[in-house]
Amino acid sequence: MGNCCRSPAAVAREDVKSSGHGGDGRKDRSAPAPPKKTVTVLPDVSKENIEDRYLVDRELGRGEFGVTYLCIDKGSRELLACKSISKRKLRTAVDVDDVRREVAIMKHLPRNSSIVTLKEACEDDNAVHLVMELCEGGELFDRIVARGHYTERAAAAVTRTIVEVVQLCHKHGVIHRDLKPENFLFANKKENSPLKAIDFGLSIFFKPGEKFSEIVGSPYYMAPEVLKRNYGPEIDIWSAGVILYILLCGVPPFWAESEQGVAQAIIRGIIDFKREPWPNISESAKSLVRQMLEPDPKLRLTAKQVLEHSWLQNAKKAPNVPLGDVVKSRLKQFSMMNRFKRKALRVIADFLSVEEVEDIKDTFRKIDTDDDGIVSIEELKSGLRKFGSQLGESEVQMLIEAILNLEQTRMFATQVDTHGKGTLDCGEFIAVSLHLHRMANDEHLHKAFSYFDKDGNGYIEPDELRGALMEDGEDCTDVANDIFQEVDTDKDGLISYDEFAAMMKTGTDWRKASRHYSRGRFNSLSVKLMKDGSVNLGSE
Repeated sequence: MGNCCRSPAAVAREDVKSSGHGGDGRKDRSAPAPPKKTVTVLPDVSKENIEDRYLVDRELGRGEFGVTYLCIDKGSRELLACKSISKRKLRTAVDVDDVRREVAIMKHLPRNSSIVTLKEACEDDNAVHLVMELCEGGELFDRIVARGHYTERAAAAVTRTIVEVVQLCHKHGVIHRDLKPENFLFANKKENSPLKAIDFGLSIFFKPGEKFSEIVGSPYYMAPEVLKRNYGPEIDIWSAGVILYILLCGVPPFWAESEQGVAQAIIRGIIDFKREPWPNISESAKSLVRQMLEPDPKLRLTAKQVLEHSWLQNAKKAPNVPLGDVVKSRLKQFSMMNRFKRKALRVIADFLSVEEVEDIKDTFRKIDTDDDGIVSIEELKSGLRKFGSQLGESEVQMLIEAILNLEQTRMFATQVDTHGKGTLDCGEFIAVSLHLHRMANDEHLHKAFSYFDKDGNGYIEPDELRGALMEDGEDCTDVANDIFQEVDTDKDGLISYDEFAAMMKTGTDWRKASRHYSRGRFNSLSVKLMKDGSVNLGSE
């Protein structure tokens, strides 16, 4: 077992005592001391030390508010998971209400094989601890990434479980409001492991006909009526439909470089069934996706209707042929790479030795047939075929989509608009190659981190990031704020090397959306959508 001395309670105590994270090497930013008054989050439970009943072991995962640990019941020796939520992180009354409601809903829902079981909730002066059933099989999202996407048969099995959870919630008066692959864990590592819903932190009780206006959830999974601030339980079916789309093709149906772009794509509701592998997916599966992503909630299928759909009814007969490969998955990740990561890759490319990049540059020169320093889409297609690329036609197409994506974000492809639509300069070509070949090792990452950490204090600060991004010629205040929302996982207003490295080594924005993504920013977004005519707030 791991180190049992550093318990959740101990971590929470350190969290409260440290105003600038000085105890773990972080600089003191003269943050105000937290109030001495202790907030009681769960008034109906007695305060007790979690370590009196449980032996606490290694960290299993970390979220915006909570850290989850492996723990052992001292009496029964049962292995469990303990999610400890530091009270210091609960900065507002809304945060406290979320935790109270999460516990109430988990106690309210009946025990079910597809929902993680809450064993007990307890509280001390520094944290709330939720002791739950242990799921050791990892996130649903991790399996999607490992596969690229699922076969139809496997996707049908996962979808059935997710929609059964939705049906159970709705039957008992609960809207989940944050369905996404990260909120489902496998009980064990077996291929046929049970899948369990784990996070009800944004869920809410509802009565038939009741409508809600609060914008919560994760941007890529939001139903259009959430953005319109007038929604009911139907939003969970939409989110499940987004997950099904991802299961089948590896990317979300609605995505863009900015939250506003994502929201506008959701409102438009245009679903792409042309890109690979959709031409090889059954019409029945596509039919179900369309009906789950029906923009009008009154016409959208209910959970019962989804479970009765022919594609799920005949799931055992669904095609069981793999639909993708690793290269395709990597290209998709790059096409959705956030701006910070793309900039960092270009910095890494600049730091690499001549030997490390000469082969990549040589390939670029060969493809750049007119020798103008940029590669057009046509040159890319022709060159990759001519020089024996391992990429298939569909992979080339997704690389082209990545180029067009770069074009939309001029600050990181400065020559695109100058030289014509849909082009890639040598720096971007090297960045793509770096991503595909996973050359971003620790030495390269440290060099890239140092580029942004101008004062050398071990942290990237907002001003430093804004300055680095503005070198590309645009005011990036909003972009810098978005980056900190995503990358600054401990919410201390700084990006440490570990946070930077984690961002560089994982996928990006659409799969890392924060659990409590920021109600204020979504409210601001909805106002923008109203002003530009994308939505009429309160309309159905």
